[in-house]
Amino acid sequence: MAEKTIKIKRIGSPICCPKTQKAIVLSLGLKKMNRVVVRPDTPAFRGMVLKVPHLLAIVEE
Repeated sequence: MAEKTIKIKRIGSPICCPKTQKAIVLSLGLKKMNRVVVRPDTPAFRGMVLKVPHLLAIVEE
């Protein structure tokens, strides 16, 4: 059975954000603006996106 996935898009710049928020964005693999990555739909990844809602968005398919 296929595992659920979510698409995460970077919509903001972490230039003036705290180091912890920058680390969250980079740990997801988002280095450039408007990039989309596919990650497993787990509570850990959902929580990471919810920590920085001004920088990341979940893309609906």
